[in-house]
Amino acid sequence: MGAPPVSLTRLICSGFSQTCPNPFCLSVPNCQVENVKLLDRYTRRRPASGTLYLTATHLIYVDASAEVRKETWILHHHIASVEKLPLSASGCPLLIRCKNFRVVHFVIGQERDCHEVYNSLLKLSQPGKPEELYAFSYNPKMPKDHREMGWKLIDVGVDYQRMGLPNDYWEMTDANKDYEVCNTYSPELVVPKAATKAMVLGSSKFRSRGRIPALSYFSRENNAAICRCSQPLSGFNARCLEDEQFLQAIREANPGSPFMYVVDTRPKLNAMANRAAGKGYENVDNYDNIRFKFIGIENIHVMRSSLQKLLEVCEMRSLSMSDFLTGLENSGWLRHIKAILDAGVFLAKAVKDEKASVLVHCSDGWDRTAQVCSVACLLLDPFYRTFKGFMVLIEKEWIAMGHKFSHRCGHLEGDPKEVSPVFTQFLECTWQLLQQFPCAFDFNERFLLEIHDHVYSCQFGNFLGTCHKDREDLKIFEKTHSLWPFLLQKKAEFRNPLYKGFTAYQELWPNTLPFSFQFWCGMYNRFDKGMHPKQSVLDHLLGCFRQKLELEDVATELENKLPPLDGRLPDETPLPVQDGRHFHLPFRVPHAQNTPGLRRRGGPRPAGQRHSRRDGQGWTRSATGVEDWPGSPFPRRPHGPQPCLRWGHPARGSGGTPPGPLKDLELCL
Repeated sequence: MGAPPVSLTRLICSGFSQTCPNPFCLSVPNCQVENVKLLDRYTRRRPASGTLYLTATHLIYVDASAEVRKETWILHHHIASVEKLPLSASGCPLLIRCKNFRVVHFVIGQERDCHEVYNSLLKLSQPGKPEELYAFSYNPKMPKDHREMGWKLIDVGVDYQRMGLPNDYWEMTDANKDYEVCNTYSPELVVPKAATKAMVLGSSKFRSRGRIPALSYFSRENNAAICRCSQPLSGFNARCLEDEQFLQAIREANPGSPFMYVVDTRPKLNAMANRAAGKGYENVDNYDNIRFKFIGIENIHVMRSSLQKLLEVCEMRSLSMSDFLTGLENSGWLRHIKAILDAGVFLAKAVKDEKASVLVHCSDGWDRTAQVCSVACLLLDPFYRTFKGFMVLIEKEWIAMGHKFSHRCGHLEGDPKEVSPVFTQFLECTWQLLQQFPCAFDFNERFLLEIHDHVYSCQFGNFLGTCHKDREDLKIFEKTHSLWPFLLQKKAEFRNPLYKGFTAYQELWPNTLPFSFQFWCGMYNRFDKGMHPKQSVLDHLLGCFRQKLELEDVATELENKLPPLDGRLPDETPLPVQDGRHFHLPFRVPHAQNTPGLRRRGGPRPAGQRHSRRDGQGWTRSATGVEDWPGSPFPRRPHGPQPCLRWGHPARGSGGTPPGPLKDLELCL
């Protein structure tokens, strides 16, 4: 068994084999397989040949044929499925599909080796216990206090304060501090000040899983609010006085509007079917001054099926335009994205234009409700379009409010019917907005892709478990690291060079007509290099942005090197004025002979050398070119006139009177 590549020495694995001499392997029959071929689906190039390594956390393929060592690293937690294909003449094919939409096709020479790798990956990609997840062994070697500070970087309570809470109408309640009201909410909840504890407890018994109405967004401008909850346990005719009073308190917390909306994000048929199970939706006859509306976003099972159909289209080879467009339409994926954006626009317009508060729910209030409320916040508040604001939004609407990340992302071995791309759809909605408003977001597409990768990687603790109580029980905050400091360290890579700043766009009103939606190739075909343009617009813009920053630094350095003028300029001195290729410097300067900056680099003026010469037009031109000055930013040109200074004098007096002070000074480029 050969030695692993040097880069693998960075790995510190747990559970090493006690019998294998290779310290980088697991307790698996074969941790290293030679002569493995890697196929490229979109090119006809000869397959790469290399070595496959299994470690405690990664599957690593090292291309032996490349001039420069090329490595492909795949986290075990990213693996969605492993499939053995029928034997071929070249060996045993192994197809690996990943949750970040990478598809890897290996051909292993020996069937026995393929079988061992297959069984090992099945075990490694589906841990049975939370403690086996990568986050609990990931150790970036940082001080303990740095890890603790990382968890305090994003504080949802600070965001509520930014909105102007608490105030005369809303307050933070401690009713859920021991999860007495709802064990899938965080302890921090914002409710109407008029809502008594009896209302809160009564409503929790009438709402599915105790998920009472809680505030998501508050408009300081008009007091309108967006609240979220789960469906009521109303059945066909049940009612709850405390819940009715709770909704009335939400409506009265916005005195500028005589009504409030109650939005059910489910299709009406689905909501009616839930009535037979004792659940359902609000009866408008029992609630004063509410306007009820169905949105029609499909459930997690439809979304899972839709994504599967989309990926089948993405994986097809030799795809015609007709096949692609038909497959995309039949998947229904963009139709679902449109439905979520439409719902977000409805909420945002209700708050901004109608100045009305909105209560949103689906079934349990942790999937479609999170999507819709998050999109509405993005549309209404430019803070959530910044780096830190987007992190706050995810913490507030997804993590704190109990989106079941472990179930929806399939972190652990469990029911496959619980897996659904709910959070992926929210990221795509953000990307669709970024396409329509490229100057309104502080971050670029790569920021969204990085978040998506780490939702599934289990490298950080943010997305483990199903709710805040789960994370406390697992001691996530003591044993794992937060993703947010890691992302902020890579801020330069994720910056949007077109961003116009926090105040350039207040609200966003996207076009949601069908032709406005695009297929996100950067997400679903990100690893298929043959499909992407040869040149990246984003790379070019980021390069220009970096060059701009470098030039600004150079300009500042050059300004510091300029010799000071004799005398102090008044504060109101105007800036140089450009006239064609000349810069007029409208201030009086001493004679050139007394100006050290006009001398050639390297010391005093040699004997007989003139500082200047007349150009025949009443101007004196410096004999020493500007390009010869120390630290000059103007290079010598191979042809044509060189950069220089020229200046004018008042008319020479009679009797050979020497000239007076200079009238003007120009930099000729």
